[in-house]
Amino acid sequence: MATNKKFAVAGVSTLNGKTKIRFANDVMRIKILAKNGHKDVELIDLPREMTKAEIAQHLIATGFGKGNAAVEAAVAYIAKKNPTAAAAEVSTATAGKAEAVAE
Repeated sequence: MATNKKFAVAGVSTLNGKTKIRFANDVMRIKILAKNGHKDVELIDLPREMTKAEIAQHLIATGFGKGNAAVEAAVAYIAKKNPTAAAAEVSTATAGKAEAVAE
């Protein structure tokens, strides 16, 4: 379900072999993720506070995780789960591929 909560930081981490998008309001979240065993933590400061749908579109537009299938799948999954009012740029085929890679 889409939410209107806004975040200042977004990125990815891998825990138990599953790569997921992470949302936070401070990059200090890296310490908590690392303490809990997350690997490959990569968080970026966003240009402004954004909703999950806006973050998904921003990550796609900036090419975040380009070349890393797990990261691209995680971004596509978030875009599918949090559609924008102005039609999400992620096609159904891409979202289906994301679900297959995420599993």
